[in-house]
Amino acid sequence: MRESTLSPLDHATAAFREVLSPYDGRVVGAVALTPAESVDAIVRAARSGAEQARALSRHDRGKLLDAAAALMDARQAEFAQTITAESGKTIRQARKEVLRAVNTLRLSAVEARRNAGELIPFDSYEGSEDRMGWYSREPLGIIAAITPYNDPLNLVAHKVGPAIAGGNAVILKPSALTPLSAQLLGEVFAEAGLPAGILTVVHGDRDVAEAIVRSREVRMVSFTGGFAAGEAIARTAGLKKLSMDLGGNAPVIVMDDADLDAAVPACVSGAFWAAGQNCVGVQRILVASSRYHEFRRRFLQETSRLVAGDPAEEATDVGPMISSAAVDQLQARIRAAVASGAAVLAGNTRDNNVLHPTVLEKVPAGSRLWTEEVFGPVVMLQPFTTFDEAVETANAIDFSLHAGIFTGSLDVALDAAGRIDAGGVMVNDSSDYRFDGMPFGGSKYGGLGREGVRFAYEEMTQPKVVCIKRLG
Repeated sequence: MRESTLSPLDHATAAFREVLSPYDGRVVGAVALTPAESVDAIVRAARSGAEQARALSRHDRGKLLDAAAALMDARQAEFAQTITAESGKTIRQARKEVLRAVNTLRLSAVEARRNAGELIPFDSYEGSEDRMGWYSREPLGIIAAITPYNDPLNLVAHKVGPAIAGGNAVILKPSALTPLSAQLLGEVFAEAGLPAGILTVVHGDRDVAEAIVRSREVRMVSFTGGFAAGEAIARTAGLKKLSMDLGGNAPVIVMDDADLDAAVPACVSGAFWAAGQNCVGVQRILVASSRYHEFRRRFLQETSRLVAGDPAEEATDVGPMISSAAVDQLQARIRAAVASGAAVLAGNTRDNNVLHPTVLEKVPAGSRLWTEEVFGPVVMLQPFTTFDEAVETANAIDFSLHAGIFTGSLDVALDAAGRIDAGGVMVNDSSDYRFDGMPFGGSKYGGLGREGVRFAYEEMTQPKVVCIKRLG
């Protein structure tokens, strides 16, 4: 059992919260809780940390990030086992998340050294011929990072890495359901030599998060989570920068000229990776009518091969959802959709918190299952007649992060890329493809700002202009 080692509280007086496996309910660790009244002291310590972070050279920031990445790389098995234990992500998927997090920190190290600003051509403007200068990228100060349970390591790295690269201090509040991976990452940074106060990991409930977000000294809140929580943060934060990933409802269009040998396995993986608890996971698959029955048959066949069960077993493809309440809520939405005319083609059976991969068709366009983020191992199939119809259906939702399209036509692909409302359009790939260096974020109510290391770094820094006028 892992126990918290980075809590700002004295363990002799701290209250502890046990962390439970979503698969079998066993205790897999514990963390020391931070009372809301301690937040002022934590912010003061972070203010000192921000001064230290600003004083670090870009070389030193990069060196610290590279050292943390190397230590994480050397402890891959420990990190992967921790992810699986607390989140229920399968061990194979957890290993991939660790590798991605290592790369995220390495990309952050590159950004620390590279993205310092640039020259400004003052002398190219009439009247400024005797001036020269530049802008630098300067830290904001203290950044609050609030992270979710579905990628409990890499989504933390996506906030902490760029923040440190930019010379900021970070107060990190990970999900109460999956705090151990973040805790372990904090230990790695301490071992790498990061000065105390630059990264503070806190654990607690809504009152702790609200106190951190409300603090006037926190200059930015970086949040990944649900829309309702995002709205609450925006109301509480006051005048500070906000960066938010608020979820998606990803469509994938399968055109009549699509290569089904590529489209089917990609869509199956995209729908059921991490038990569907994936903000860019495939949720609605829109298939050209002429290929619908073939795609449906092959998709169900591929889905039937998935192994659902114990996430620690190498053969398992789909582990548990995060909690019994999450499964209950999703099954209630399935029942409501079925009552309105939807048909269940596969799955919708449950073993404790493991919901078997579920496929539906004929889901009413007004049902919550269709219009809202599913965030579970459920996918919906629907035929379309024209490309215009497919694009209109793809766009008829309020939350949009990624979309996908499978087609052999470059013209159709480019048309789709231009017309689909999404933060990213993946061509001949499912919506869940993401490279950690690309800009990542949503359109409409899918989010504010962009993650992806370079882009998060720029969100977490601000330009400072220096202009020199020659005398004489």
